[in-house]
Amino acid sequence: MSKHILTIVFLFTGFCGTGLSQLRMPSFFSDGMVLQQNEDVYIWGSDLPDTKVQASASWGAQAVTRSDGAGKWRVKISTPPAGGPYTIRIRGSNEAGIKDVMTGEVWLCSGQSNMEMPVKGYNNQPVTGSNEAILFSGNPDLRVFQIEKHASLVPLDDVNGKWEPASPLNTPEFSAAAYFFGELLQDILNVPVGLIVTSWGGAKAEAWMDREPLSRFSDIRIPEEMPGRYPQHGATLLYNGMLHPFIGYPLKGMIWYQGESNRLDAERYKTLFSALISSWREQWDRRQLPFYFVQIAPFDYSTFNDPPNASAFLRDAQLYVMQNTENTGMVVTADIGDCESIHPANKKTVGRRLAYWALAGTYGMEGIAYSGPVYRTMEKTGDGRIRIKFDHAENGLTSFGKPLTGFEIAGLNRIFVPANAAIQNDRTVIVWTDSIADPVAVRYAFGDCIEGTLFNVGGLPASPFRTDDWNKR
Repeated sequence: MSKHILTIVFLFTGFCGTGLSQLRMPSFFSDGMVLQQNEDVYIWGSDLPDTKVQASASWGAQAVTRSDGAGKWRVKISTPPAGGPYTIRIRGSNEAGIKDVMTGEVWLCSGQSNMEMPVKGYNNQPVTGSNEAILFSGNPDLRVFQIEKHASLVPLDDVNGKWEPASPLNTPEFSAAAYFFGELLQDILNVPVGLIVTSWGGAKAEAWMDREPLSRFSDIRIPEEMPGRYPQHGATLLYNGMLHPFIGYPLKGMIWYQGESNRLDAERYKTLFSALISSWREQWDRRQLPFYFVQIAPFDYSTFNDPPNASAFLRDAQLYVMQNTENTGMVVTADIGDCESIHPANKKTVGRRLAYWALAGTYGMEGIAYSGPVYRTMEKTGDGRIRIKFDHAENGLTSFGKPLTGFEIAGLNRIFVPANAAIQNDRTVIVWTDSIADPVAVRYAFGDCIEGTLFNVGGLPASPFRTDDWNKR
C-alpha cells in the first residue's frame, strides 16, 4: 500500500472516530463506578467547543452546562444515600451512558510497593491467608479501580483502568492493604465501597506531588526529561500521570502506605510528607479530608548498606506528621514486620488497622480501639528510673504475657544501652538499667528491625518512639 493511500486511510479513520465520538469522559466515569453518597459530585469530560452538555441520573438528578472554547465541560449533580445500581446519561454532540453506578463510600489508596502488593502476593512473597481471602471475596458492593502505572512530565487528564467488583477472579490483582481496608468498611457500614488504587513500587513521596508544594524544597529537582530508570523516583512524575486525572473526583478520604524510599532523609520527610497531605487536600478543596497512613514495618536495611537505624528515624518522622497534622491517623506495624522481607505478609492486619482509624475517626464509631499507645511524656522518678506515659491506653497496657523488650536508655553521654522495662499501674512503663545511675532519655523499638512488644489491651501495638531529639543514631 502506498504512503498516500495509508495517509488517506489514517485521516478517514481519524475523522470518523472524531465525528462519531466527540463526547468523551475519563476512564473512571464508566460502568461499575462508585460515587460518594450524599454529595454534590462533579462529572467532567470533553466535547466539541461551545456544545450544550446535559447529564441525567436515574435517581432524578439533572444538570446542564456548555463546553468551553477548548471543549472541556463539567457538571455537578447531587447523589442520593448509598444504593444502586443506577444509570447516568450524558448528552452532548453525541450520547454516552454509564451503567451499574453505585453510591456509597469512596477512598483513594496510594503509596509504593506495600500498597501495590496484590492479594495474591508477589513472586515468592506471600500475603498471609490470601487463598481463603480470594475464595470468599465475591462482593458486588466492593469495587476497585486499579490504575496502570504511568509516569508523565506533564499533568494528564486520564488513566488506564476500569472498575471491577471483588470476586475470586478479580481480587487476586487488587492491592491487598486496600482490599482488606475496604472489605471491613463494607462489612461494617453495609454500603457500597469504592477504592481507587494508584500506587507504584519504589515510589518516593515527591513523585506524588505537583510543582507548587515542591517549590519549597530547593534540593528537589523536577525532571525535564523522562528518566531512563526508576521514573517512580522523579518529582511530579506520578502525580502527573496517576493522580492529577482524579482531582475533583469525590472522596470520603485517603489511605497511604509509603516511606521506605525516603528513609535516608527522615528529617526532610517531616515537611515533605506534611506538604503532600496539605497539597492533596487543597486540590480536592477539602482541608480536613481524612488521611490515614501506615508506619513502615521493621526490616533489616543493612542489606541495602543503609546507615544503622535510618528507618527508625523515618518512623519517627511519620509519628511526628501524625501528631502535628489534623485529621490524620497512623497504623503501627512494629509487631508484624519481617526482617528478611521489605514486603511483610500480614497485609490483612494492615488493612484492618487502617479501617479502625476510618471507622472511629471518619464514621464516628465508638467503643473500638483504633490507635496503639503513643508516647506522651516522661519523668525521672529520682531512683535512676524513668516513667513513660502514653495516649491511647485508656484501658491499660500489656505485653500479652511476653517479656517487655525493645527499650533502651541513655545518660548524659547520649549512649543508649538495652534497658529493663515493666508495666506499672496498667498505664505507664518504668524503664531502668543498673549501669546508668542518672538516665535522661528512653527509646523504644528504635531500630531497623526491632519487634514491638508493647500493646494496649485493644491489641494495637505502641508506636516506636524516642524521648530525645538527638540526631545520634
